[in-house]
Amino acid sequence: MFFNKKNIVPLLLFFILPFLDCVLISAAEDHDQQTNSASETQGLNLFDCYRLALKQSETLSIEQELIKESDGRFRQALSGILPQVTFSTSQEWQDRGGSSNASSEIPESKFVFSQPLFSGFKEFAAMAASRAERRQREAQKIRAQQLLFKDVSDAFYFLLAYQEDLEALKVIQTVLTDRLEELNKRVHLGRSRKSEVAGAEVRLRRLEAEIELVNSQKEVARQLMEFLTGQEVVHIEDSADIQTDLSDENDYLAKAVERADVRAAKEAWMMAQKEVLVAYAGYWPAVSLDGNYYTKRTGSSKNIDWDITLKVEIPIFKGTETSGAVKVEKAQLAQAKLQLDLAKRKAEQDIKNSYVSLKTAWKRKEALAKAVTAAEDNYRYQKEDYNNNLVNNLDVLDSLQELQDTQRDFIAAHNEFNRDYWNFQVSLGAIDRDTF
Repeated sequence: MFFNKKNIVPLLLFFILPFLDCVLISAAEDHDQQTNSASETQGLNLFDCYRLALKQSETLSIEQELIKESDGRFRQALSGILPQVTFSTSQEWQDRGGSSNASSEIPESKFVFSQPLFSGFKEFAAMAASRAERRQREAQKIRAQQLLFKDVSDAFYFLLAYQEDLEALKVIQTVLTDRLEELNKRVHLGRSRKSEVAGAEVRLRRLEAEIELVNSQKEVARQLMEFLTGQEVVHIEDSADIQTDLSDENDYLAKAVERADVRAAKEAWMMAQKEVLVAYAGYWPAVSLDGNYYTKRTGSSKNIDWDITLKVEIPIFKGTETSGAVKVEKAQLAQAKLQLDLAKRKAEQDIKNSYVSLKTAWKRKEALAKAVTAAEDNYRYQKEDYNNNLVNNLDVLDSLQELQDTQRDFIAAHNEFNRDYWNFQVSLGAIDRDTF
């Protein structure tokens, strides 16, 4: 019969596996949708955005390719000290000089061996230069990652500032709307004037216009964040716990020499030193050992299977080629040293500027935090005095406006402080992608 114990299992698998694939794919899609939904609900934090930007950045991909390029140059330099083996075959036709046959065939096949013995240590210097270049490229990639973090943190806190500013404005809008309704009721009762209602409505409409402006600024900041992350950004949340305990400025300046871009400049300087040695190798003799192992020969050399040649080439006069190459490499060495000195000074200046900005931002944030508390108390007292007919409605609106302005200033100062904090960490070279 067709259905038996041997073929029933394959048949069942044939019909069931496609169904299982559909179920698994559907479950995976549901999981992805739930993950994305949770991400949108909870919001992305700074480090989430940075991880996404690391995957998106074309600059980092270019730096990675430059590292591979330096690996290729190392392999090229290494080949200069390794033996070379080739197989050569040839077929020669030679005139017999008046004999009956017009020409004779002379076939030859052989393995050719060549081993460089000495060339002024040029290959070793080139290998050392390639290793220094790789370290330079790796340091440049680290610095590119740190600068990308700076871009992401700037965009993140710009967007967060607009997001929080918008929320604060909407709270004030609700308060003003409630205030306007209360004034309308008081007008009907004859306890307030219509001018008070008109004044409150002016402030409300101006606030609505400000909300629209902040909305547009938030949209621009959101687009910048999406450009960096390569993903739609609906909502962000700041989960970083920033503790500020600054040491003396000189303690941070000592870290400038360890920054990735300074290390990259140092490796470039070391590479330039090795390139000078490569150029000087042109003055030295070159010694190599060449050999042939014949697999097919004719004529008088038919029974000779191999030969070895020791070759020594001593440069006597090559014009000004070698001296010109040395001069070029020495000039590039001097440039690399100047670039290293410049990188150090720029790193120190960057640290100084970031240090001052962070200290100022911290003091400003603390002062505005106290100002917000005082403005809230002032608004509460003004409302109480208004209910007791001790002040007029204009005083209440002025205190509300002052509260609004102070809250917005604090939001801006708080996010500026966070942004300056991370910029300071970047200036120190303290951002490591493995820690996030």
